[in-house]
Amino acid sequence: MQEREYNFKDIEKKWQKIWAEEDIFTVKKDSSKKKYYVLEMFPYPSGYLHMGHVRVYCIGDIIANYMRMQGYNVIHPMGYDAFGLPAENAAIKNKIHPAEWTYSNIDHARGQFKKLGISYDWTREIATCDESYYKWNQWFFIKFFEKGLAYRKNSAVNWCDDCKTVLANEQVHDGKCWRCENPVTQRDLSQWFFKTTAYSQELLDGHEEINWPERVLIMQKNWIGRSTGVTILFKEAKTGEEIPVFTTRPDTIFGATYVVLASEHTMVEKIKAMVDAKKKAEIERFQDKCKKIDKTVETMLNLEKEGVDTGVHAINPVNGNKVPIYIGNYVLMDYGTGAIMAVPTHDSRDFAFAKKYNLPMILVIQPKDKKLKPEDMKDAYEDEGVLVNSGKFNGIANLEAIEKIADWMESKGFGKKSVNYKLKDWLISRQRYWGTPIPAIYCDKCGIVMEKEENLPVILPKDIEFTGSGNPLETSKSFLKTKCPKCGGEARRETDTMDTFVDSSWYFVRYCDPKNDKACIDREIAKREMPVDQYVGGPEHACMHLIYARFFTKVMRDLGILPYGEPFKKLLTQGMVIKDGNKMSKSKGNTVSPDDIVDKYGADTVRAFMLFASPPDKDLEWSDKGVEGCFRFLNRIWRLVDKFSASYSKNTDSAKLELTPDIKELRGELHRSVKAVTTDIGERMQFNTAIARMMELVNAVYKVNEEELATDAGKAVLSEIFGKLVPMLAPFVPHIAEEMWEMLGYSEMIVTHQWPEYIEELCAKNEIEIVFQVNGKIRSKANVPAGIPKDEMEKTALADERIKEFIKDNKVLKVVVVPGKLVNIVVK
Repeated sequence: MQEREYNFKDIEKKWQKIWAEEDIFTVKKDSSKKKYYVLEMFPYPSGYLHMGHVRVYCIGDIIANYMRMQGYNVIHPMGYDAFGLPAENAAIKNKIHPAEWTYSNIDHARGQFKKLGISYDWTREIATCDESYYKWNQWFFIKFFEKGLAYRKNSAVNWCDDCKTVLANEQVHDGKCWRCENPVTQRDLSQWFFKTTAYSQELLDGHEEINWPERVLIMQKNWIGRSTGVTILFKEAKTGEEIPVFTTRPDTIFGATYVVLASEHTMVEKIKAMVDAKKKAEIERFQDKCKKIDKTVETMLNLEKEGVDTGVHAINPVNGNKVPIYIGNYVLMDYGTGAIMAVPTHDSRDFAFAKKYNLPMILVIQPKDKKLKPEDMKDAYEDEGVLVNSGKFNGIANLEAIEKIADWMESKGFGKKSVNYKLKDWLISRQRYWGTPIPAIYCDKCGIVMEKEENLPVILPKDIEFTGSGNPLETSKSFLKTKCPKCGGEARRETDTMDTFVDSSWYFVRYCDPKNDKACIDREIAKREMPVDQYVGGPEHACMHLIYARFFTKVMRDLGILPYGEPFKKLLTQGMVIKDGNKMSKSKGNTVSPDDIVDKYGADTVRAFMLFASPPDKDLEWSDKGVEGCFRFLNRIWRLVDKFSASYSKNTDSAKLELTPDIKELRGELHRSVKAVTTDIGERMQFNTAIARMMELVNAVYKVNEEELATDAGKAVLSEIFGKLVPMLAPFVPHIAEEMWEMLGYSEMIVTHQWPEYIEELCAKNEIEIVFQVNGKIRSKANVPAGIPKDEMEKTALADERIKEFIKDNKVLKVVVVPGKLVNIVVK
């Protein structure tokens, strides 16, 4: 029989056409099957997909395919995070509407996904820029507003002058805009916020319900930043006005020698009214300087601490000491109370500040093994010790004193035990066009009024000028002017649009009911299909998208929409694709187009390489040679199946035949492979080792003498191998697997075939390979019975002819035996 060529182009087109025509991946309602919802983070259609994108979708697809073959009713949708600034920038640059640019990119991305053979249910496709989608963003906004979770306030915000928009703290990296990398400054603007802080503790507690990587949970815990302490009431010395200060170290209160306020603290304005013109001008110059500093964690940690003496004092409530009030550039208004007490002897940051401005120091914790003096200290003492200079608490261990002093201050009315969080409310206002219009209306008579729900969506207008300066919505007269929903009078619309993270905070819900125009999701469908069982995406989203999605889900639960409070049961965070030493990205100019590689080697080769080259959670180094190696592997399998397909039998039972030792070992290798691959995919999610295991199995087949394979026993075992190996390959390389399955005589599609099973008794290995070393260097190897005792391993090594040559007349000092693995002979 003439050998068939592996014509991947024809094969892939053929099966993609069949899958589409037969709706293989469209989810059918089937109560007899358990649902399994697998989802990858959807892409932003800012251009064509590159290999950095492809990796995450290949990972999600193998999970979807595997679970489908395990008998689950798999939900695996795709959509597009389609709003955002790049589309608006493209509109300005290319003089086209953002929608035209976005939908063109979506069309191309869809084609790329289909070309890769990703098993998406395309009936559920969404794009967040569709009116049918962002209508529900606006509906959520109204519901949040009604519950007090959406509010408007004046706030110092991060401003990108190049993008002409506000940025959340999470969108500022090293003082620069995360998109354009231009410097970020501070501005005072009236902005809309979502009250994420209302769910701070729930966001922490929910970690117990989900199976996520520990590093992501730690990142979220740090971002939410729960701290317990005391809010202490200092008072301004002359007016007696209270200045609440939060501290986690009430044991050091007697050592507080100054107070520092955030530059935008309300007390600062009152202080300016109390001081002379010269001091007021000095304070205002410092405030202006602080406005130019972005308030991100990275910036604040590395900031040189500066301050200005207000000339005004506060009273320390525990000892009556008068302490100076400073304004500092390192104190955040939106953490704690916006004011801190400073204890320079026991806080390094306060120590440096006190030294810089020659401020007093009082020691209140002495170590047990030595005696400190403030004038001799080179830095703060931050370890444990015994309280001194602390009134009635002298002599108590400082850790013990924390609770005692907190209780005492509460009883005296000096303070109150409290919990604080670093998490801030979510600033969602953006001064751009290509986003969801905020459905707020401003009426001179009625104030802020929400649009009526029956009038949603508030549609983005078309009469827009994209100049690159300011908010384009301000240029639309048809959009700005409207009627008040409450009184019917003249009113104007809000021109800010929503942060695009709003779009991605609930898209996974909409996938389950994308055509519903009466609700964001039917409650019965939500019960049946949600939550997401397996989510796949990058760890860089830990403190933005993944927190926002969890917040949104909890609010949707409280609105009665969802029956649960966590959106994603399991999370797999994939590593980056690296090329030329850098993360693959358009900005670096080091991207590789999947279209080019698919045209040259086929989609299955691309998929195999992306899954084989590295564990999914580690970075993957792009390698042209690696791609070629995967292509050769697929060709080896193809030739093997093609060669023996004529003798394939579906019903042959290998167990009933007498097998030669080699054929028997080959059958054992098959069942060990099925067990290993099943574990690697289903439990460990180590897809690279699963592929490596199948490569080893193919190698094992090639090692067996063809004459033995041509016997009845050989043919029977080969049939058993093909009947299990080809289905195992299917989640990874579905096109070639379908074609080989058809070659073997099957009419049913392999993507719906049952996952192969293994026989545990056959997984035990009769022989193992052990390594023999001399002074740590491998000198020989041998196959020995599995379970061989240590003394027998030593005897076998010393009797090995090659080992004898290396030892010769040298004295054997010791023999190290690692059971089942190696023997190392140490000689002099």
